Amino acid sequence: MLINQKKLTNNTEKAVLISVIHKNQNEKQVKEFLDELEFLALTAGAVTVKKFIQRIAEFDSRTFIGKGKLDEIAKFINEKDITLTIFDDELSGSQLKNIENVLKCKVLDRTNLILDIFAARAKTAYAKVQVELAQYQYLLPRLTKMWSHLERQKGGIGLRGPGEKELETDRRVIKWRISILKEQLNKIDKQMSTQRKKRNEFVRIALVGYTNAGKSTIMNLLSKSNIFAENKLFATLDTTVRKVVIGNLPFLLSDTVGFIRKLPHSLIEAFNSTLNEIREADILLHVVDVSHPNFEEQINIVNQTLHEIKVSEKQIIIIFNKIDKYIPAEPDDMLINGPRSLSELKNSWLSKNNKHCLFISATKKENIDEFRKQIFNCVSEIYSKIYPNNNNYFYS
Repeated sequence: MLINQKKLTNNTEKAVLISVIHKNQNEKQVKEFLDELEFLALTAGAVTVKKFIQRIAEFDSRTFIGKGKLDEIAKFINEKDITLTIFDDELSGSQLKNIENVLKCKVLDRTNLILDIFAARAKTAYAKVQVELAQYQYLLPRLTKMWSHLERQKGGIGLRGPGEKELETDRRVIKWRISILKEQLNKIDKQMSTQRKKRNEFVRIALVGYTNAGKSTIMNLLSKSNIFAENKLFATLDTTVRKVVIGNLPFLLSDTVGFIRKLPHSLIEAFNSTLNEIREADILLHVVDVSHPNFEEQINIVNQTLHEIKVSEKQIIIIFNKIDKYIPAEPDDMLINGPRSLSELKNSWLSKNNKHCLFISATKKENIDEFRKQIFNCVSEIYSKIYPNNNNYFYS
């Protein structure tokens, strides 16, 4: 989905994207990965001009991809006046430097791009501390090799935050800064833990899911609030908690940062307190963008992340959102068991998940009454265990 070149402005960075096909992957899958990388680049403020793919058996330790492909990309960059190259994998500091020497433009890997988006999206002091910590943790092992790469840059995508601070590119200073940031986060974590304990009398529900699945829109719908929601990746970084009442039943609903393929480990570590909202929730609403062609893979990625943060055993309700945009695949593209019509998809997932899933459109407000009823039933079941003698308390 290359962007229309008419949308380019004098301040827009023109980018090329690079990925590789290796074992256990196929070209169609890698193209889909590059589509997501293009969406990330667009979120950061870059327009994709061309995508390059190379099939390789082994990664080149010096330049990640082969010399012939790198020379081909360098020629294209020179001819089209490209300012930015983005790889859909994580690169070492030496690889970044070697590639930049050949391409003669700024080079980012997927992790650096995601960190840059987080830096741009961070609005509160807490989110900024979390992102800065993740940036320094990314920079530290690459410091020696990346210094010449960084000192020549004058801002732009991939260089928000610590990358621009030339005086702080000393390894000792960065280690000290990481220590200070961790102390700040520990203090904030304790404060937030105290706040969560004060909310223990309420049932807690957390919205989780792949980024851009519609969590914030659902949050606004249920809580009647006005949380920022946008059709870009990682629109939400700060956890927002709202009191919601359905019928006569109050509960706390939290909106959390979205997950994504190859989410940098440093971000998971830095956003530990945000993830604690998920760990301490009684119910998880796993929001899925059912209109996305790879929504089942996104479900698996979220489930894997939930397993990594040790919450996969919680009660999880899958919310298939954006049913108004769902388009079944053409017959030639269908797998043995699907994709299917929306009706077939519903029957399949309902039987697989013992009816713990719903199909809605948050923007069109389709099936919202059923959605509220399902939440009410789950919350009332938990409250009935906490207050077994208060039978008159629970009605919708």
